[in-house]
Amino acid sequence: MADKVVLVTGGASGIGFACARRFFADGYKVVIADTNESAGIRALDDLGVEPQAPDPRAIFVACDISDKLAVHNLLAEATSSFGHVDVLINNAGIALKGGIVDLSEDDFDRVLSVNLRGAFLVSKAVVAQMVDEIDNRDDRSGLSERPYCIINMSSINEHVAIPDYLAYTISKGGMKQMTRAMAVELAPRGIRVNAIGPGSIKTAMLAGVSGDDAARDKILARTPLGRIGNPDEIAGIAAFLASEDASYITGQTIYADGGRLALNYTMDLPREVNLN
Repeated sequence: MADKVVLVTGGASGIGFACARRFFADGYKVVIADTNESAGIRALDDLGVEPQAPDPRAIFVACDISDKLAVHNLLAEATSSFGHVDVLINNAGIALKGGIVDLSEDDFDRVLSVNLRGAFLVSKAVVAQMVDEIDNRDDRSGLSERPYCIINMSSINEHVAIPDYLAYTISKGGMKQMTRAMAVELAPRGIRVNAIGPGSIKTAMLAGVSGDDAARDKILARTPLGRIGNPDEIAGIAAFLASEDASYITGQTIYADGGRLALNYTMDLPREVNLN
């Protein structure tokens, strides 16, 4: 994997950092993009990488992916450091509370700007680099076997809805269709595009659940496996989708939700709750 490079947006914490850590362990060079600079530096430290070391195998780039110029600079940093990007993980996202009655226009625009427009801008920039590399190869045989791929971090909320998180739910529905449209468009060039739809995962968004019995019980009542997922479990799916084992998979969303989408009613809660 020494010559393979992964770019992870929102990669300084949560699912994004779990993906960065997994791909780093698998031998990839890693570009972590995030708006949180202090978290980005901590992420590099957690990977055992000195930011100023010569030829580091991971770098952090501060980037607001909703800003076109910032995305341009992100790709410039990535290609300057590692030459190219093989795998893009569009993980960055935000969730602002509000339904159709009380959600402000500014909050609606902000969520869509990061979650959907941001993924579009980064994908567009990375795909341009991938297509340029593909079109300038002397040997263009077997393009479908090339490793290039894009993994969009969606949610089960592309199928089900949270009424007081309207913009977030809309953004994930859009992510599903963007995944499909990109997959169909890029398949002839051998670039695969898939998505992951997590359910309830132990991240900052669920930080209050462990101390809130009612919130915990609601989550577990709708989760047949009876526990909250771990970010590393999502990272494992991303690693699979980027691997040769997934070379014939494109345009799909893999749902890691503990069985939630298959459930038509609530579950009986276990006597002892397992949140690990």
